[in-house]
Amino acid sequence: MWIVRLALRRPYTFVVAALLILILGAYSILTMPTDIFPNIDIPVVTVVWHFSGMSAQQMADRIVSNSERGMTITVNDIEHIESQSYTGVRIIKVFFQPHVNVAQAVAQINAICSAEVHSLPPGTLPPFIIQYNASSVPVLQLGISGQGLNEQQLNDLAQNQIRTQLATVEGAQTPYPYGGKQREISVDLNLPALQAKGLTPADVVNAIGVQNIIAPSGTIKIHRFEYAVETNSAPELVEQLNNLPIKTVNGAVLYIRDVAHVRDGNPPQTNIVRVDGKRAILMNVLKTGSASTLDIIRGVRERLAAIKSQLPPQLKINALSDQSIFVRSAIDGVVREAIIAACLTAIMILIFLGSWRSTLIIAISIPLSILCSLAALAALHKTINIMTLGGMALAVGILVDDATVAIENINRNLEAGKELELAILDGSAQIAVPALVSTLAICIVFVPMFFLSGVAHYLFVPMAEAVVFAMLASYLLSRTVVPTMAKYLLEEHDDARDIRNRVSRNPLVRFQAAFETGFQRFRRFYLGLLTLCVDHAVIFLLCFFAFTVVSIAGLLPWLGQDFFPRSTPASSRFTSAPTPACALRKRPRSATTSTPPSAARFPRTSSSPSSTTSACPTPA
Repeated sequence: MWIVRLALRRPYTFVVAALLILILGAYSILTMPTDIFPNIDIPVVTVVWHFSGMSAQQMADRIVSNSERGMTITVNDIEHIESQSYTGVRIIKVFFQPHVNVAQAVAQINAICSAEVHSLPPGTLPPFIIQYNASSVPVLQLGISGQGLNEQQLNDLAQNQIRTQLATVEGAQTPYPYGGKQREISVDLNLPALQAKGLTPADVVNAIGVQNIIAPSGTIKIHRFEYAVETNSAPELVEQLNNLPIKTVNGAVLYIRDVAHVRDGNPPQTNIVRVDGKRAILMNVLKTGSASTLDIIRGVRERLAAIKSQLPPQLKINALSDQSIFVRSAIDGVVREAIIAACLTAIMILIFLGSWRSTLIIAISIPLSILCSLAALAALHKTINIMTLGGMALAVGILVDDATVAIENINRNLEAGKELELAILDGSAQIAVPALVSTLAICIVFVPMFFLSGVAHYLFVPMAEAVVFAMLASYLLSRTVVPTMAKYLLEEHDDARDIRNRVSRNPLVRFQAAFETGFQRFRRFYLGLLTLCVDHAVIFLLCFFAFTVVSIAGLLPWLGQDFFPRSTPASSRFTSAPTPACALRKRPRSATTSTPPSAARFPRTSSSPSSTTSACPTPA
């Protein structure tokens, strides 16, 4: 009760506190990241080993087995390890325990891998070590095409210009693009000519390696000046590599062009992307960590608009899929339903209490409780998502309880003829313990969610926190802000006013009187029904339990099971269509996998491109 007395003595203090809650809540809404689901913080570190030409089985036996064995000894907090073998590529995914120090784990993996390189087959390169978690998902797919641009040019623009500049967007991660041809200087050997000249492929490789060198040569000082000396024996044109000599036989010089042909080519394609039937590039933008999906996509679009001036005018960049549309639609839907619930709640309070002043007090306490919850979630570095918003929408009806009970009891004391402040003190004192027990009973229902593990923990704990914080804030507001507002908005009981209301012609007053009369009849009917059930308790309980058992037995076998309910965005600029058959086929590159190694650096997204885009493998 001391806090209620303090609120009545220092009303302006709690008015300022309410304004502070309003400011902090609004600031939290503007600064909190926005996403479809909470962050699923299951840390994963991917180690990618490369050894060109080595079979998948050799990669698994010669490289990965030693690496995995070393990591289990030196790396802490490993939950489990998964690995996949490809031709020339081996991917190791190291899953860690929750709340692990990922930076330390990456350092330990890097240390053991660097130490093992010396014991692996000669020519083994150090691995790529990539950190990501379950929240690193594709949020935007870009289709890059252009009339008159070949696949090499498209790949070069996507890889070296667009991708590098999108890396500056906070929270965005851009893996290597799909489709296109990677530029590669190829040497096509003429084997019959090599045999006729008595040469081997190693002679060609050595000749190009020795004569295609860029080496530092220091400086030279002449008089008072010191000049930097540059030596560059690398040909400026690819065609000039054909004129490099290999060796001299009987006074005749053999050149590269006599036994081979050097050209500006590309390695064999492992995937092809088509947009509107024409070869193109598919680029995924991934969300990393706790970044906001909406902020990432907005930043990517702004960055693309800025770099278009640096790209060929015929280059087209189209958004094939945009997750922000679904995120915004889902969140707008939850917010809209929460607002509708709050409005319906206010209408119900107005109908039952029949006082717009009391309704205003309760209607103000509800958003203040929600803003308190948002501020607390922001302090815990949570995000605005459908789980937290769903928890707040769930709490809207519950939040009414504390304020409604407080106002109703204050009104009851006012009708008993007490003065305003005395009615507020007595009304608050009479419900202090029951309201506290009721609030804690609701909060304790969500406590078991904090003991969940895995993905369920990350999904449902934010919802539980949203409800608990809102409920605790609601109770505190019912002991502080509600009495303060009641002091200035409510009026003492006036018998003359009641007499005037009974003869009033105001339609709202007459509706309230008719509602009260009808509600009293309903209470008498309910009392009779309850008395009947109590008088025949055994029969009622048997019928109730029989109905419950029949309902469960009849409905449970027809209920499906899934991790999430199926959902479809309410509005989208893109029309989904069946994925083309060619997008589902991949050319096998080894006996143990059918996934192209271009997917080795990052996992391929499960979402298919739009109806005008297909990703097809190169024919074998």
